[in-house]
Amino acid sequence: MAADPLSRVFSALADPTRRDLVARLASGDATLSQLAEPYDVSVQAVSKHLRVLQDAGLVTKGRDAQRRPVHLEAEVFDLMTKWIERYRREAEARYRRLDDVLRDLPADVDPLPPAPPTTGAPS
Repeated sequence: MAADPLSRVFSALADPTRRDLVARLASGDATLSQLAEPYDVSVQAVSKHLRVLQDAGLVTKGRDAQRRPVHLEAEVFDLMTKWIERYRREAEARYRRLDDVLRDLPADVDPLPPAPPTTGAPS
């Protein structure tokens, strides 16, 4: 897996099961068995998914007596949001520039170039 944190996060979230686990943890902490319950896979498989999320920094496992609740680390989403927002702003600026160009075009100009003459047998 990639070394930089952003790549690890996006890689971890590339799997739909892991995205679903994150979505479920957004509403509150849960144990491994609670998280594994709705899936048609083994608890060990869900545990492996959680390990990937944990390695990416998206979740942590706590200790509460006999329980080991899994907790979503929301701060990691700030890293993703900043990255996405940067490129969203750049794309938005390009669209604004295109809007300006289109607005400045004369209204009587045909937006499409003339079609090239066709060659071939006469009809």
